[in-house]
Amino acid sequence: MIPMRTGSEPTTARSALRLRFWLSVWGLIWAVAGTAGFALAGRPGWAAACGALWLIITVDMAMILRHIRQGPHYQPGRDVPPYPPPEHRHP
Repeated sequence: MIPMRTGSEPTTARSALRLRFWLSVWGLIWAVAGTAGFALAGRPGWAAACGALWLIITVDMAMILRHIRQGPHYQPGRDVPPYPPPEHRHP
């Protein structure tokens, strides 16, 4: 299904990228602490799991920072009509 613009989108909508960034920082702190703690406690499986989570969080933070640096994107105003629904053609 192709999403279509309904015309009711807020004109000032913004993504919560900064909140998502700070939640990622919080998760990164816990993942690093967990990796170090489990490694020192002799639990290599749990340390590896926390290390994998650390990697995932780092990649997510890089994507978040990329989106923040891109800045706001063009948003059509209220004067732009909704997109017409796609026409389904059956042969």
